[in-house]
Amino acid sequence: MTDSERPDHYSYTLYADPATARAFDEKRFGGPIGELVASTQARVIGDFLGSVQGRRILDVGTGTGRAAFVLTRAGAQVTGVDSSDEMLSVARRRAAEDGLDVTFSRGDAHALEYPDRSFDAVVSLRVLMHTPRWRQCVAELCRVADNLVVLDYPSAYSAAALEAVGRRIMAGVGLKTEPYRVLASGPLYTALKRSGFRVRAVHRQFVLPITLHKTLGSRRLTTQVEGFLGKTGALRLFGSPITLVAERCRTS
Repeated sequence: MTDSERPDHYSYTLYADPATARAFDEKRFGGPIGELVASTQARVIGDFLGSVQGRRILDVGTGTGRAAFVLTRAGAQVTGVDSSDEMLSVARRRAAEDGLDVTFSRGDAHALEYPDRSFDAVVSLRVLMHTPRWRQCVAELCRVADNLVVLDYPSAYSAAALEAVGRRIMAGVGLKTEPYRVLASGPLYTALKRSGFRVRAVHRQFVLPITLHKTLGSRRLTTQVEGFLGKTGALRLFGSPITLVAERCRTS
């Protein structure tokens, strides 16, 4: 998709706003719960990918580069792609400040400008929930990945589904928000299968809404409550967001 073909969609317009780019990390990962989300995200990526020393990894929808930095510090050769010049500007500045060698490029998740199977693994976080055509993005992630794809999404069977409805109502009356989508695992697994990938493992983070946890602002309380809910089986059924790793099916 070229610049002239881009729809007037919030996933392009909102993140092109300089103020949004500057405040992105603090909004997503600030405070005790944001720090918990960030540390859990880093741990899960590490568990799913294993050793990344010397491996070529593409971070699609890199935003301000948080996942790219985690992978670079672990020894990977990382390329971060995003459609927002403003977000990439923040990422490049932070990489320079921390002395990290990451290649950042402008690009679109619907049409990645890389050859087939050109990266050992592809990571894409907080993208499918916002992108206009998520199935096309999944196909592109799988196309350029040689072995593994790691992605996440808010579950259609979670509290996030109610929040998503509220966001869409807010957007419908003209309020500035992110009216994201939720996804059911079935259609997503089918899309991965069509691209020759199968899901190897999943991680579910919270039963209660992240917004509620951030409002309470207690990492200890969140850990205790979510730990209890996990023991009841609620996390397995209703946990969200879901992060998964899918691997390319090997033909005999």
